Amino acid sequence: MAFEFEIYPSALIKGVLIIKPSVAYDIRGNIWTSFEKSKIENLLTDDIVFKHDKFSYSHKNVIRGIHSDNKSWKLVTCVYGKIFQVVVDLRPDSDTHFKYESFYISKENQILLLIPPNVGNAYGVISNEAVYHYKLAYEGDYIDADQQVTVKWNDPHIGIKWPIENPILSERDK
Repeated sequence: MAFEFEIYPSALIKGVLIIKPSVAYDIRGNIWTSFEKSKIENLLTDDIVFKHDKFSYSHKNVIRGIHSDNKSWKLVTCVYGKIFQVVVDLRPDSDTHFKYESFYISKENQILLLIPPNVGNAYGVISNEAVYHYKLAYEGDYIDADQQVTVKWNDPHIGIKWPIENPILSERDK
């Protein structure tokens, strides 16, 4: 069974790619591929390769982010539940600086986003619970939270219209 990907650029933020995998359905459910080295990794620049994966489990009304750094590419999706995904252009010299684009991601659309360095990543959980997957590519060592950029989830310069009224936030995201 061959799995293919539709890959197209964000309509708003340069460098962000929307990846729609083919999904095979039968009476058991579905199956799909989130990563195939020969088709996804060649979208990165400067011979950067994916180095590690992270999963995040969150409850309804949790908002995580807006986080970014200057060297990590992130391939993200929601593998269980439903989220409101946001990408924010944090590049000061970009035509779309502080602009954002949002997506609902769930089993109904199963999209992935490839987010370049200096573009903020955030999501809010719409379903009762959700599992979020990050696949990270970078040169050198990983930039951990204390070295990343954090922008407040409700920064008025960005003006994200979150579908969550009273979010559950970490100390970092407050």
